[in-house]
This record gives sequence, structure tokens and C-alpha cells, in this order.
Amino acid sequence: MTLHKESPFKGKTGLKRLSNALGYSLDGLRAALRHEDAFRQLSLLAVVLIPLAIFAVPASGVGKALLVAASLATLVIELLNSAIEAAVDHTSLERHPLAKRAKDMGSAAQLLGLLNLAAMWALVLFYP
Repeated sequence: MTLHKESPFKGKTGLKRLSNALGYSLDGLRAALRHEDAFRQLSLLAVVLIPLAIFAVPASGVGKALLVAASLATLVIELLNSAIEAAVDHTSLERHPLAKRAKDMGSAAQLLGLLNLAAMWALVLFYP
């Protein structure tokens, strides 16, 4: 039995692997900013909310950390949602119930992320 690598890119180790991973991550951020309106909108929201959380909100360090984490979580969720949508669309542009389910679940994840963001801000601001 011959063993096959999963991917020709999996063989990298050490600093080369880290360098490649950083490059792929930056490519992903650039692609999201260029092609995804929702990611751009959430990025602008984070640019406003994160400095507010750190410098203007009268909260403990933990409260500030929760606000920053909730803002960053919406960006992470949107990246994953966009990745799911791109993978589904790459597979087929034909309407299919499983494709709809995947896209709807990604959207639902973002909805929960945004509800979490609102809840964290409400809790930190109104229940110090």
C-alpha cells in the first residue's frame, strides 16, 4: 500500500510553513476585503467599536476584552461564512437543498455572532 500525502503543500515545516501560512492568511483577508461587502461592513464596525471598547467604555479589563473579542468574533464568523459560500458556489451554481442549508447555516452563525456582539455591549454598558 502506497501512502499519499494529502496535499503537496503539507510537507513544509518550520519557518517556511509559518511564512506560507501567514501569506495564505493575508491573501484571505485581502480577498475578503475585496470581494465581500459584509466583511468590509463588519471591519468598519470593528474599527469603530474596538477603540471605543478600549478607550471610551468605563469597564474592567475583562469587560473590555469581552467587547473586543465579540467584535473580532463577528469578523472570524464572516470569514468562515464567506469561505463556505465560495466553496459551495465553486462546487456548483445549481440550486440544491444541501447548498442552501450550508449557506443558511453560515448566515445563522453570523446572526448569532451579531446577537452576541449586541448582548456583550449591553451587558458591559448597562450591568457593570
